Amino acid sequence: MRILRKVQHKLNWSPRRYVAVFVGLLALGYLASGIYHTVKPLPEGLNYTGKLRHAQVKFLADLTYLTPEGKQQQQHVIFNEMLKMIDEAKTTIVLDMFLFNKEVGESKVQQQALTQQLTDALISKRRQYPEMDIKFITDPINSVYGGLAPEHYRQLRQAGIDVIETDLRPLRASNPTWSGFWYLCCQDAGNNPEKGWLQNPFGKDPITLRSYFNLFNFKANHRKTLVVDTAEGWKTLVTSMNPHDGSSRHSNVALVVTGNTAVDVLKTEQTVAKMSGTELPTVILGEYEAAKTEPQVQVLTEQAILDATLKLIEFAKKQDQIDLAMFYLSERQTIQALIAAQERGVKLRVLLDPNKDAFGRQKNGIPNRQVASELHQAGIPVRWCNTQGEQCHSKMIIKRSGNASELILGSANFTARNIKNYNLETDLRVVGSTQAQVFQDADQYFNTAWSNLEGKQMSVDYAQYADESKLKYALYRFMEWSGLSTF
Repeated sequence: MRILRKVQHKLNWSPRRYVAVFVGLLALGYLASGIYHTVKPLPEGLNYTGKLRHAQVKFLADLTYLTPEGKQQQQHVIFNEMLKMIDEAKTTIVLDMFLFNKEVGESKVQQQALTQQLTDALISKRRQYPEMDIKFITDPINSVYGGLAPEHYRQLRQAGIDVIETDLRPLRASNPTWSGFWYLCCQDAGNNPEKGWLQNPFGKDPITLRSYFNLFNFKANHRKTLVVDTAEGWKTLVTSMNPHDGSSRHSNVALVVTGNTAVDVLKTEQTVAKMSGTELPTVILGEYEAAKTEPQVQVLTEQAILDATLKLIEFAKKQDQIDLAMFYLSERQTIQALIAAQERGVKLRVLLDPNKDAFGRQKNGIPNRQVASELHQAGIPVRWCNTQGEQCHSKMIIKRSGNASELILGSANFTARNIKNYNLETDLRVVGSTQAQVFQDADQYFNTAWSNLEGKQMSVDYAQYADESKLKYALYRFMEWSGLSTF
């Protein structure tokens, strides 16, 4: 106290000036924290571009559509493929799934119990093969960042299955306005699932204030991958689908690949596990590839997805065809590349979710309707998925150039948060002959959705959800730039 008085006497500062200096230092610390955490080095192994490998690859799609009589139908296969791969596994199962919980929000329609079905399948496999190594990586949103203790977590762990909630702190801050403060005050604060008292934004059980503090960072391990070893070799499934009850009616896409590409996916998951304080099995294989007649497949994560997407669009020539089906489209470089492609004579079709439904809640159409307006004005054909409470959750882009095709598909929305080294994401890039079955199937999926083929009412005209509001467009641009959004 005497020292402070001596300093005050020597500097001849008033108490108000001390307060001003203190507040200034806090503001400087907040600003420095916000800036640093948007540009800090990524954990080693992220932003990964794998080797192009000839491989056996299969396209899958979950379709939700209306019949001509107006009845909603589902034609879903991805989850069954996931269960089949688990059943085929010999020694190892590694899953990384973003949403893995039983919440359905305010939805009133019947949902499939995907979370419990997957939990039961893994436990059954573990009991059948007690020595099997099973790891389940997921995002902490499923426990609302430690504010809940999910029953399916307990069941899996009791059966000897590792459930790894991703430590998101090493990731960059996509919402620095909040994260600049959070990293200073709260990043090491624990949580207690028994102390919840605030309303849960995803379900009924109350959560803590600390859960909200973490939630507002808007960070995520958004990957959706499965890797298993089978009698046919290593297999991987990379998809846009979540094994989440509230997502069970969504439309989605997936690729299943056999061979060393699966080990490349496993390598990317080792990075996430290490980031979260654990280890995954290490697999070392020779450089085996499938026959040269098979397409080539490449693993992409984080910003490598953006880089590959921009190359796909920018290298497209006049009369090439590019088709895009996307749940969220907002990233500015991608939008500008699409408009530039249109101007040089590339043929484009863009199929978007209208961003009106979120687990029983109504959304305001941002960002897709504002982006669609921009694309429409540039002359790019745009249609909307004909959603009826579910989401058009596919994330894929496909290019046809003569007899050559290229496809990028996986977990990543085309938003800054998803493909600019903020979220964790995994996509696969496939290149090869247009006649390859994987491209034929992907084309059939898109054509069916675009043109409502086979009586499946899957899309509607642009005019149905057109929104030319300049205020909403400005809001979208601010949200994309600032990170103050959930997309």
